[in-house]
Order: sequence, then structure tokens, then C-alpha cells
Amino acid sequence: MNRRDFLKLGGMGALTVLLSGCGLSSLMGTETSAATTPEKGSISGGKNMKIVVINSSPHSDSESTSKYISQNFTEGARSAGHEVFVFDAAKANTHPCAACDLCHMDGPCVHDDDIERSLMPQMLEADLLVLVTPLYYWTMSAQLKTIVDRFYSRTGRLHGKQSMLIATCYDSGAHAMDTLVTTYKRLVEYMEWHDVGMVLGTGCGARSLVESSQFPEQARQIGANL
Repeated sequence: MNRRDFLKLGGMGALTVLLSGCGLSSLMGTETSAATTPEKGSISGGKNMKIVVINSSPHSDSESTSKYISQNFTEGARSAGHEVFVFDAAKANTHPCAACDLCHMDGPCVHDDDIERSLMPQMLEADLLVLVTPLYYWTMSAQLKTIVDRFYSRTGRLHGKQSMLIATCYDSGAHAMDTLVTTYKRLVEYMEWHDVGMVLGTGCGARSLVESSQFPEQARQIGANL
């Protein structure tokens, strides 16, 4: 490859990086389907809800794209009078399920960590669980998967709740989130949850791009309308 060809490819790569993110969909003529905002009070029945938001991005609060969307959801929910507990799975002291079955699916877990002491009591009392993740290898982050696997210790008591998925990814493709969404839907089915909605921030490769996208406002409106 000569220098001119190298520079041409390098320029194309730089253009891809520049355009990737939330702005790419509109520039390329690809539309991202908007999340459905529930009618005001249709989810809560007009009552204040207890909501648990589980963030799982290993990036800092100022850099994470998924946390930014979840922050907007949280602000919307709190503005409507709902109680929101936020758990940062990436910063917490957590351990994966040991498959020991000593909990017999009804606790306590052998791991006396932040999941058992802090998160689990909140989840058991919650009306709505919000799973927040960046897309890693077409599915949820390892930090969130650790939490989900630990659901086992209270399987029955976590059934029947309401749930929501918030996710972001670099890819702008229409099918970028397919595997994650399938996993989430199977979880909803197994846990007998009622899905409140999904905010899927495709093409959000940088914080500045997600901040200028429609996804944060979608999440805020869903939270405010619960």
C-alpha cells in the first residue's frame, strides 16, 4: 500500500469516527425507532413508585453514555414524586454467583457483598427495576450480568415486578441491539415482569453525541410519565 492509499483509508477512518454516534443515523438517512412514552400515570396508577436503577458502565459519570441517559430518567421519575435508588454495579463490591445453591433461590446469598447488603433489599421492595448497560459484544456488560445472575438467590421474590432497559452502543445499525433485546425479553418472560419500555441509544459512541441526541429526553419523559 502506498502512502496516498494509506492516507485515503486513514481519512475514511477518521470520517467514520467523526460520523459514528448518535448523529450518524440522521446523516445516513437511517432512523432509530423512538421509545414509547407511557401516558401520564398509566404505569404507577397515580401512586408513588419505588424504583431501582442499576447502572453498569465502567466509565466515569462524566464520560458514560448509558449513565447519562439513566440520569435523565432518574430526574424525570423524581420530578414526578417517585423514589429512586441508584446502584453503580461497576463501582460496587460484587461477586458472581457461585452456583452453590445454598440460597435455595430464597436467600441469603453466601456472598456478603454490596449486592446482598445494599442492592437486594432495595430490589425486593421495588416496583420497577431499570437495567442500564453499554452494549459489549452484542449483549449486556459483565457488571450487569453479575447482578442478573445473582437474581437467583431471590428468584421467586423478584418475580412480577415492572422493568425497563436503557442501553447505548457505538454501532448505528438497525440490528445492533438485537441480541441484548432478545436476552432482556427472555429475562422479562422468565421473571414474569411487566416491561415498561426500552431506550436503545444506538450510535452513541461518545458522551457529546448522546447529549445532543433524542435519547436522554425520551428517558426523562418516560420517568416523568410513570
